[in-house]
Amino acid sequence: MKQNKYDDRDFFGKYSEMPRSTGGLAAAGEWEVFRSLLPELNGKQVLDLGCGFGWHCRYARAQGAAGVIGVDLSENMLGRAKAMTDDPGVQYIQAALEDVRFPPGQFDVVLSSLALHYIDDFAGLCGQVYDMLRSGGSFVFSVEHPIFTARAAQDWHYNEAGEKVHWPVDHYHEEGPRNARFLEHDVVKYHRTVSAYVTALLDAGFRITGMSELKLTAETLERHPEWRDELRRPMFLLVGAVRE
Repeated sequence: MKQNKYDDRDFFGKYSEMPRSTGGLAAAGEWEVFRSLLPELNGKQVLDLGCGFGWHCRYARAQGAAGVIGVDLSENMLGRAKAMTDDPGVQYIQAALEDVRFPPGQFDVVLSSLALHYIDDFAGLCGQVYDMLRSGGSFVFSVEHPIFTARAAQDWHYNEAGEKVHWPVDHYHEEGPRNARFLEHDVVKYHRTVSAYVTALLDAGFRITGMSELKLTAETLERHPEWRDELRRPMFLLVGAVRE
């Protein structure tokens, strides 16, 4: 399903007010782990799938990437990315991630941040990425954790006092679309198990080099005490893989 909620005016307005939208990578709780999974970027050709406001594209160039292409389906996202980018080494393309095609071996690194849980055919996308990478190239991505996507409600169970009692999990092995509620809008996300992510990568020919379920450090929690509940259940899954 090619979904473009970010070109909905109200939805985009709410998204633009999120801390990670205004504060960039430093405001993203998973950024330090994501960065640790990335290879050396100096001199590399980089593709960002679901580039959003272009934060990762600009980071890659700041690290010396030779060229960066950011792809996103949303005109609003790309408009903001272009307005924030003054660099001829970064190119933005409007397209659905499922439709992205580049010549074989064009890129050294393909990355994606919190976008791939919006696509149905993850296994197919792994094949696309594999073909676009050079031998030894890296694929690094983050998605909402399957513990988080299993139930469409994506919310805690509360007691009568409104306190968070636990994070419920149900229908974990039933993969497929979930009609979730995000930023006061209905959004379709695709649930798949951890093993489904791993199997798709291995079947495409990748070797997994790193994986994290984002256990926040004491230092991070000291800076962001509002994230403490993230220790009670994993919200993100981050994976690094290499084309052999």
